[in-house]
Amino acid sequence: MELFSQTWHWSISGFLIGIVMLLLIYFGKTFGMSSNLRSLCAMTGIGKKVSFFDWDWKSQRWNLVVALGTMIGGFIAVHFLHDASNVTINPKTIEQLKLMGIDEPNGKLLPNSLFENSSPKMIFILILGGILIGFGSRYAGGCTSGHAISGLSNLQVPSLKAVLGFFIGGLIMAHLLLPLIF
Repeated sequence: MELFSQTWHWSISGFLIGIVMLLLIYFGKTFGMSSNLRSLCAMTGIGKKVSFFDWDWKSQRWNLVVALGTMIGGFIAVHFLHDASNVTINPKTIEQLKLMGIDEPNGKLLPNSLFENSSPKMIFILILGGILIGFGSRYAGGCTSGHAISGLSNLQVPSLKAVLGFFIGGLIMAHLLLPLIF
């Protein structure tokens, strides 16, 4: 069990992701999580009223199983395989976060200060962030995992542009906007 509860070296994880991508390419599939929302909406029959959701969701059943497996795997990892010592953050980052009033995780997945504060400002930030992520992933034609893992492995230029946008947006958020918000 210790093998599964410890952080794996990036080369092992990267190799396993590469194998999965080769298998998906071999079977003619593309990986992405945000497309599952479209599948779930199409399952409800809303495609009769909204043309975007009028498509063959049954061809994506395998991807729904991947999403379900991801949720189950996440639950198992957090509740049975979590080792608090695995959360290591650069001390300089911890100091910068403290200046913004954000505590270090101390073995938790997220700092308490982001979710214990139910002020209208924090609720607004969380709702706005969720809307922007949802809109952004739909506008970009997929989420970060779909573009960065699947799109780049298929040498798709739109995915390269999207990944560059994700990184630039992340840098802007971390260095310019986050200090203004907190």
